[in-house]
Amino acid sequence: MADEKHSRLDKNKIYIATTAGEGCLLGASVTDSASEAALRQAYGVFAQEARAVDADYRPETVNTDGWAATQGAWKHLFPTITIILCFLHAFLKIRDRATKALTEYFQQVGQKVWQAYRAPGKAAFAQRLRRLREWAEPTLPDSPMKQHTLDLCAKRAQFIRSYDHERAHRTRHLVDRLMKFLDRACFNAQYFHGTLASAELRVRALALLWNFCPSSPETVKIHHGQRCPAERLNRKRYADNGLENLLVSGSMNGLRHYQQNPL
Repeated sequence: MADEKHSRLDKNKIYIATTAGEGCLLGASVTDSASEAALRQAYGVFAQEARAVDADYRPETVNTDGWAATQGAWKHLFPTITIILCFLHAFLKIRDRATKALTEYFQQVGQKVWQAYRAPGKAAFAQRLRRLREWAEPTLPDSPMKQHTLDLCAKRAQFIRSYDHERAHRTRHLVDRLMKFLDRACFNAQYFHGTLASAELRVRALALLWNFCPSSPETVKIHHGQRCPAERLNRKRYADNGLENLLVSGSMNGLRHYQQNPL
């Protein structure tokens, strides 16, 4: 899953290109533009680091919103990848245009939309979206909510791709949850001040904290003793001490060497 977290550096808008999977922040890089060229570079940091670990790394799918620059960046970095449009994002557009006068209609739309989402196969999914469109066109009053409902139906081909990939994510709510962590951290620190390079380092540090900080005792119990998102992703713990586990994991087995005190 991938998305851009909007933030700011002093008075300028910046974007955190965020890649997530299995509850972990797999990539987070800062850029000052949401253009395809800028996002290629930002998401390219994740691609470069993933290939440093596995030269043959090629993700099968990625779930994104409808921003063409995001999709273009991922297709450029991984030409064989399948772009899957986020179904939840399309529904939220409908919900956000549902005024009080349309409350009753929205309840019916929501029921039909999620009934389509839960379809067991491609044929049933396509049929339920067709029926939604056939119902919406004569029934819903002319409004932005109606237009977004019809837009969702029109994007059937982009949603239906997920049925060809058993492990594909159909929504990007997991990356949204992780971006809320970044949002809170940025807000508490009054966002970014300095340079893009310093913002990049801070975002990467936040990603490490999220991935390796111990979860609550209840969450650890649910995951059978696995203490942090990184451990649950890798199925491995290098040390019982959380900080030591982070240091060993962050060493990358000597993959990169930095001079600590450059002359």
